[in-house]
Amino acid sequence: MSETRPVLGLRANAAQFTLLVAVNALVGGMVGQQQTVLPLLAERELGVTGYTFIFSYVAAFGVAKAAANYAAGELSDRHGRKPVLVGGWLLAVPVPLLLIWAPDWGWVVAANVLLGLSQGLTWSTTVIMKIDLVGPRRRGLAMGLNEAAGYGAVAVTSVAAGYLAAEYGLRPAPFLLGLAYTGLALGLSTLVVRETRGHATLEASRHVPRADGRHDHLHGDLTGREVVLQTSLREPALSSASQAGLVNNLNFGLSWGLFPLLFAGSGLPVDRVGLLFALYPAVWGVGQLLTGALSDRWGRKHLVTAGMATQAAALGVIASADAFAPWAVGTVVLGAGTAMVYPTLLAVVGDVAHPVWRGRAVGVYRVWRDLGYAVGAVAGGVVADLWDLRAAVWAAAAVSLLSALVVAVRMYETHDPVGARRAVEVADG
Repeated sequence: MSETRPVLGLRANAAQFTLLVAVNALVGGMVGQQQTVLPLLAERELGVTGYTFIFSYVAAFGVAKAAANYAAGELSDRHGRKPVLVGGWLLAVPVPLLLIWAPDWGWVVAANVLLGLSQGLTWSTTVIMKIDLVGPRRRGLAMGLNEAAGYGAVAVTSVAAGYLAAEYGLRPAPFLLGLAYTGLALGLSTLVVRETRGHATLEASRHVPRADGRHDHLHGDLTGREVVLQTSLREPALSSASQAGLVNNLNFGLSWGLFPLLFAGSGLPVDRVGLLFALYPAVWGVGQLLTGALSDRWGRKHLVTAGMATQAAALGVIASADAFAPWAVGTVVLGAGTAMVYPTLLAVVGDVAHPVWRGRAVGVYRVWRDLGYAVGAVAGGVVADLWDLRAAVWAAAAVSLLSALVVAVRMYETHDPVGARRAVEVADG
């Protein structure tokens, strides 16, 4: 039987796109199972002290995920998307078990190395596959749906894990969620998800250059070294996106290790801490349903600039507050700022990178973005140890404001609606 000819577009690929959204929700849930619980587990059961040491698991996760992001881009362009996705889920299988049985903090760090590798492979691949399917016209919407599913699941699972921890203890109940997620996702990825590299090949064969000629030097295949240099340093929009992504995840990495300790230090019970922490990814997740589509209408640059500035303001509120209500306001605003940035930066990469090397560009961008976990965790831990938790939040606010200024000065508008319409017309014959 001959293979079905690839067709670009969200509607034409609705079934596979929806399936990939569901798989990415399970990817996010694997992070949510532990975010509320692990900082408390460190202090209460494993006897870990010192903020820098506690944050080590976030740093291990971030470094491992960054490395896996790069591998995902290279491997998916070379061998296809689906094998990388399945391999990522296989790496996730031991993670909940290691967390349940961990006799010391080293096991937790090892589990987060595996989780980071798994997340880099699975999340990067679902991003690349969705960009493959939808084509150039609705890239922002596609990324909004993808990231909304992932971080919405982080929020829901954080609340569920906090509830289970409050009712049944810190172990094993919260991590049973991860076991269920892994089994379901591995089955879907192996049996139902289809390869999408043919869609990227189709788009590449009918690629329409920008009318202003800005990307002419990026046409065709680039070497791995050239992709790294363009995405990291040389290409203004790609490199601006990479630094903004790093700072965005610096904030997330900081919040992951620090917020539960900051909130619990005021005497809040663990379920209230879980609710506060969940507000951030919940608003972030739901907000992306709007912001991704808006970037297709309004453009990318101004959403990114405003989103980084909004995050800076929100972190200032969190650093200044000392009660549930103002912390809730701060985490909601932080989530809104992140929602403006997260899908839009991925859409920027999709706009600029040629389909032939787009998988690698997404991988390199996500290397820089997810190194933010490690930078935020280590820098936040050092500042908190030297001064206090609030000083670490203030430092992140200052860095976020600086990032907004860099985007405002250096990034150009990457969304070309006229070119996107022409590309769709060409692809439709």
